[in-house]
Amino acid sequence: MRLSIDKRLKTPVYLQISAQIKEKILKGELVDSYVLPSERVLAKNLGLHRNTIVRAYNELKADGLITSYQGVGYQVDYKQTEQKKRKAVNWQGIMKQKYMEIGSAFDEMFLKSQAESKISFAAGIAARDVYSQQEVADCLAQILSSGNRPSYFYTPYQGDLELRTEIAAFMRTKGVLTNPGQVQIFSENNQALDFLVTLLLSPGDKILTEESTSPDVYRAIELAGAEVITVPMDEDGMICDNLEPLIETHKPRFIYVNCSYHNPTGTVLSLERRKKLLDLSYQYRLPIVEDDEASELFFEGHKIPSLKAMDPGQNVIYMYSFSLTLVPGVGISFMLAPREVVKSLSEMVSVRLVTLDWMPQELTCQYLKDGTFLSKLEDFRAAYQKKRDLMCGYLDEAAQELGLSYRKPKGGVYLWVKLPGELSVSKLMRETEKQGLSFIPGDIFFPEKNPGGNYIRLNYSYPTEEQIKKGMKILIEAAQKIQKNKGFQPATL
Repeated sequence: MRLSIDKRLKTPVYLQISAQIKEKILKGELVDSYVLPSERVLAKNLGLHRNTIVRAYNELKADGLITSYQGVGYQVDYKQTEQKKRKAVNWQGIMKQKYMEIGSAFDEMFLKSQAESKISFAAGIAARDVYSQQEVADCLAQILSSGNRPSYFYTPYQGDLELRTEIAAFMRTKGVLTNPGQVQIFSENNQALDFLVTLLLSPGDKILTEESTSPDVYRAIELAGAEVITVPMDEDGMICDNLEPLIETHKPRFIYVNCSYHNPTGTVLSLERRKKLLDLSYQYRLPIVEDDEASELFFEGHKIPSLKAMDPGQNVIYMYSFSLTLVPGVGISFMLAPREVVKSLSEMVSVRLVTLDWMPQELTCQYLKDGTFLSKLEDFRAAYQKKRDLMCGYLDEAAQELGLSYRKPKGGVYLWVKLPGELSVSKLMRETEKQGLSFIPGDIFFPEKNPGGNYIRLNYSYPTEEQIKKGMKILIEAAQKIQKNKGFQPATL
């Protein structure tokens, strides 16, 4: 907005300013809702005192040409007739109700843990110190200097062919024979699941899954208009003995399972139950969607084959994410599925994403190709096992006093802790957040918000050992502080 001031004129400067702005408004150069410069900014630009601008704007307000709003400033507000009065869009009225009702508590807690807290037991992501910054920088430099990429770095909708080839080779180490044509690349497993439920589900369909389960899982299913039917779990994972009546009654479209080091409980589906699930899959021609992202993080005991490795045909759709075993922030996951499913998924990617990020694909491909990924897995296992033992040590020491209980997982990245009913999880969260510690309350992992116990989920992959020491002291001292009844019996899982 250009204004000219002539101090030689007898007309006061503030009136010169208001007259010029008025002319611009009447000519339509400054339209309704146009935000005028602030008093200080306009005064500085014109070399005038701020009070002069205030008087000019007051003249315009008196003429009904502008309005002032706290926190916004001055806006043009000129209406020739009442009929031209603008009506704001009722956004709540036109948005789909199901998207307005999405539970956001999980995301808010995750983001808060990153933005505000100094110590996060909430974030389920990889440790920061296994891949050094210099290692990553060197690998990226090598990729960028190779000159093998097109100028705009677009990748095929299915994902980079070389990466898919390396993933097929990686799956051979897990006992799965596949080929690049059966691999679809995504940025994360929740994105992969979102695409899959869009492809497979219709409103009214039903899905079987464990109780508890990740909010990312049940929200994706519910947004597709389908219903989640939960199946109880015990120390051996999903209880499969009486699944047939559920299958016959609900006729689910698929069964979703997180078999190895389950999120949030850390349990492992037993070999016998994996066999039972596969038998049911073939008996009822029922697909199984297997989320297997933590399967490589085993610390002790025997590594159980994935459902995909045990599948004689193609009934299992397999999802794996590198989020726990690669550089934090490098979002790459993949899905193994029949070719016809992958073809449809890649066509959906072409419409909804246009292209997949090439840099995470190149980085992951390089680490798989040169053997870095497999060697670093050993470092991740060692680091996570040490952190698990450190966190468990604090829980063991406080278990009797606080009445808490948990099962020590044999791998993965989560501890599922049951607190006594007298100890309010919400109060515990508020108390620990004041001191810079975040964790996830257990009821978030139950679609019906009926956990049947007082649970919290603690992650040990992301925080450093020093942060675990400090954070566990904060957690235990906060629990001691708010605990009112000392005469209860210890909780049992």
